Amino acid sequence: MRPTRTPLGLKLSTTARYVSRAFDDALTEAGGSLPIWLVLLNLKIRAVANQRELAEAVGISEATLTTQLHSMEEKGLVTRRRDQDNRRIQVVELTDAGDALFLRLRSAAGRFDARLREGLTEDEAAALASLLDRLAENVAR
Repeated sequence: MRPTRTPLGLKLSTTARYVSRAFDDALTEAGGSLPIWLVLLNLKIRAVANQRELAEAVGISEATLTTQLHSMEEKGLVTRRRDQDNRRIQVVELTDAGDALFLRLRSAAGRFDARLREGLTEDEAAALASLLDRLAENVAR
């Protein structure tokens, strides 16, 4: 028996990979990447964060974040220092160079979002967001 239509999960997975690659390309053109954007965005929201909080907010392991932060620190985007009250905790802060890259990546993310929304009305975009939320809830159960 041949399928009459593409399974929704396959269509969503394929589309998500395509959009994710295109978004990462847009961030790369602006001098960053998705992992860098997520770290900078979360530091911008929090200003200062410890590595554990930051890893949780970004959705990666502390070990993966440590590797990412090492690279970002070498590029002058962030600084890390020991917390005064608890020397076991690393505090991460955005540098001026990190803030400048954040602004470039925010512009790139905004342009990409506008590109994604081309041809969609506000109602269609809101409906899509609602449907995506519902799909996530369906698989989270």
